[in-house]
Amino acid sequence: QVQVVESGGGLVQPGGSLTLSCAVSGSQINSAYTAWDRQTPRMERELVASITGSGIVYYADFVRGRFTVSRDNAENAMYLFLTNLTPADTGVYYCNFLDRGVAVRGQGTQVTVSS
Repeated sequence: QVQVVESGGGLVQPGGSLTLSCAVSGSQINSAYTAWDRQTPRMERELVASITGSGIVYYADFVRGRFTVSRDNAENAMYLFLTNLTPADTGVYYCNFLDRGVAVRGQGTQVTVSS
């Protein structure tokens, strides 16, 4: 059974940074589609960034060079490095895994940007 567990959220001031982690167990991520999405108070669920099985990276327009997504196949984990955060980035960030018909979403990690 595939499981994904997010961590690294927290409270940060505007302009600050955070690193979110997504640990995957039960399957290897190297051939999977993995993605971060978020649920903010203002918007419905929105895709933040993703990496395909072939390593193609996608970022939402609102990222504007502030976030970096990466994967460590040896650690079987995905990361999202958030910089220059604004209050509009406040929300719950979720890790998603999709491979060979198996789709799993984690419980999320809360990111709060506030002074």
